[in-house]
Amino acid sequence: MLYYLFDYLDKLDVPGAGVFQYISFRAGMAALISLVITITFGKNLINYLRKKQVGEDIRDLGLEGQMSKKGTPTMGGLIIIAAILIPTLLFAKLDNVYVILLIVTTVWLGLIGFLDDYIKVFKKDKKGLAGRFKIIGQVGLGLIVGLTLYFSDDVVIREVQTDSIAVAPEEITTAEADAIQGSRSDTLTFRDVKSTKTTVPFFKNNELDYNNLLPFVPDDYTWMIYTLVVIVIITAVSNGANITDGIDGLAAGTSGIIGITIGILAYLSGRVDFSSYLNILYIPNLAELVIFCTAFVGACLGFLWYNAYPAQVFMGDTGSLTLGGVIAVLALAVRKELLIPVLCGIFLVENLSVVIQVSYFKYTKKKYGEGRRIFLMSPLHHHYQKMNIPEAKIVTRFWIIGILLAILTLATLKLR
Repeated sequence: MLYYLFDYLDKLDVPGAGVFQYISFRAGMAALISLVITITFGKNLINYLRKKQVGEDIRDLGLEGQMSKKGTPTMGGLIIIAAILIPTLLFAKLDNVYVILLIVTTVWLGLIGFLDDYIKVFKKDKKGLAGRFKIIGQVGLGLIVGLTLYFSDDVVIREVQTDSIAVAPEEITTAEADAIQGSRSDTLTFRDVKSTKTTVPFFKNNELDYNNLLPFVPDDYTWMIYTLVVIVIITAVSNGANITDGIDGLAAGTSGIIGITIGILAYLSGRVDFSSYLNILYIPNLAELVIFCTAFVGACLGFLWYNAYPAQVFMGDTGSLTLGGVIAVLALAVRKELLIPVLCGIFLVENLSVVIQVSYFKYTKKKYGEGRRIFLMSPLHHHYQKMNIPEAKIVTRFWIIGILLAILTLATLKLR
């Protein structure tokens, strides 16, 4: 909203109003406001939740220090959602299709997570919202995101062609003009095209078009394949973040690292000069997502102020489902969804540890009459707790691995 106000003031030649035209300024302000919201109002939310006795009901799993967390306020994800949405609404262009999708994602999954936490806390039902309703909600969001990204005229890639036809001057952005003047001497044509191309990491010709994914399927039906992929990704990543949120600071810290990485990718893909140099897809209007990403990172880091060991508040499903879903949609918007197994490697191994443990237990019980385990306990972070490794050390080591995975993700821009 402030962007439009200052844009109007800039047209009136009000001194200083033009600073809002710079994404770097608005992104920095979004991060700052997000941090201020979480740190300033986080304490108030914690006190309010304690007053309402919105505490976590801990199931005794035999883990050291676990029962001392009983009664810790949960549903702290509300402050994360507020810290993401408020700076985004203030500093981003609200007519940008990518920003709109991320706002819808945040509110949609936040409501699903809130319902789950509400049932657990106030209805005293440990199961929370039935799993089928969570899946229905995630599938519904997947349909909205998938169909929008596929059919919206605002979701395009901009191709550069060298020929004798010059592009109209009004169609060239300032960044494009600088790139042409600085690195090209011939005539360039820019063309916005609808495309289902995405990035395949570690390959020289690192682009995959969903139209070519199943050659026997006519192009008219590609939207079905793409939407199905979107649904699977959103469901998997949001559930992965939910499972990861098992010890203090793990989900928030890991999500913050991922958010920074995707913000960098969005900035690079949203500028013609950087995308041309790196030979990656140039996606017009994508750089606006940097504002959302910095608000997202600020919310995660600010939440750690109270969620780091020993936690004063838990985010609950209100926060974890939202964080995972937002990360999935961000990756899809940047067209780096095939990098999710690398970038979100922590979520992946946490998810896989549960699947492997349950599958192996059922298999051995059927074969030997007694269920056996691969891990001391799943998800994986509980396995290390069972090994008597301090909780804070486990989280720190997972963060370090997350940083290494983020570096590897960025390295794929040139590592082909």
